[in-house]
Amino acid sequence: MTPDQAFAYLTKGCVDVVTAEGLRAKLALGRALTVKVGFDPTAPDLHLGHTVLIRKMKHFQDLGHRVIFLIGDFTGMIGDPTGRSKTRPPLSLEDIARNAETYKAQVFKILDPVKTEIRFNREWLAALGSEGFIRLAATYNVARMLERRDFRQRYEAGAPISVHEFLYPLAQAYDSVFLEADVELGGTDQLFNLNVGRDIMPAYDLPPQVVLTTPLLEGTDGVEKMSKSLGNYVGVTEPPESMYAKLLSISDELMWRYYTLLTDLTPEQIESERARAQPMASKMALARGLVADFHGADAARTAEEEWRRVHQQKRAPQDMPVVRVPAGGLPCKAHEFLARHALAPSKSEAMRLLRARAVKRDGAVVEAGAELDGAPFVLSIGPSRFFRVELEGKSDPQA
Repeated sequence: MTPDQAFAYLTKGCVDVVTAEGLRAKLALGRALTVKVGFDPTAPDLHLGHTVLIRKMKHFQDLGHRVIFLIGDFTGMIGDPTGRSKTRPPLSLEDIARNAETYKAQVFKILDPVKTEIRFNREWLAALGSEGFIRLAATYNVARMLERRDFRQRYEAGAPISVHEFLYPLAQAYDSVFLEADVELGGTDQLFNLNVGRDIMPAYDLPPQVVLTTPLLEGTDGVEKMSKSLGNYVGVTEPPESMYAKLLSISDELMWRYYTLLTDLTPEQIESERARAQPMASKMALARGLVADFHGADAARTAEEEWRRVHQQKRAPQDMPVVRVPAGGLPCKAHEFLARHALAPSKSEAMRLLRARAVKRDGAVVEAGAELDGAPFVLSIGPSRFFRVELEGKSDPQA
């Protein structure tokens, strides 16, 4: 890539680039840059929204830069106060070690494990000692710290702020000092912490790092941020068929944002794909590529074949879980049936799904207030969840 192409590729989809001139200057040095990304080792169960940042790490790897996957085993004991209205409980060393292993198993579906350098910040922060922490604290002041929104809001509301919480952004900043980071990546909610690193590095005779932030990814509904609690997520470990079907359900407009934030294509390649003006073909290519990233090319092809079978040929999936209904369990109100058999987390959520016309019986929409009876039948919820409903002791002769 030319320097301009490299800059465009590395900043693709980013929200903040602090500063663009600084990144261009570092790329012009002609050497591998040290790119640091810190992860708070809380228990991860990653969905595609989490992978936006990890994908950006891969882009730096693709161009030959040194990427450090930094696990905050020391800072995890402080607890990141970002977005918190009260002091966060610290993690134990056992929790941190267990969560770190889970993280690595998931992120290496995207990152190259050979090229990725894994570090734990206890290595240098524990060795810093009380004298080192005093010197570190002297590089920043309380007024600057209170510019951080969540600290300011808690201070103005009279809510407690523990002194050790001020140490979190300073400790994260010292990570950059110790590693002599050229670039630090993070989500938009981390902008303050990342800039503290920029601010203190000159005090240690180091040039300030460049800061890049990645945005929050909208979920499959195209409105709210991707979240398991909202049900609009695509999990990185969920089955290929489910992942593929969820991706095919997104809007054409949202598809291009997913192309930008979730793929390795350059801006020019994305524009070329968009110019084809074949939204369904582009969406299938996106889904196929993402499923292949997490499950392999063979699984992606099988998932696409299954999607065509279910959604184009209007046939039930070949494999689906069976819901066995005990004697007397039917007839039953649809919303009660969904909640009773754990197909929805509650009756109210079941009713929401029914009102959204997301529940179908043998391909026909189940109306809110309707009863379910006459098993066996296939019940579908949304684009990717299918269940064969059978009475206990009986099975569908056509299954």
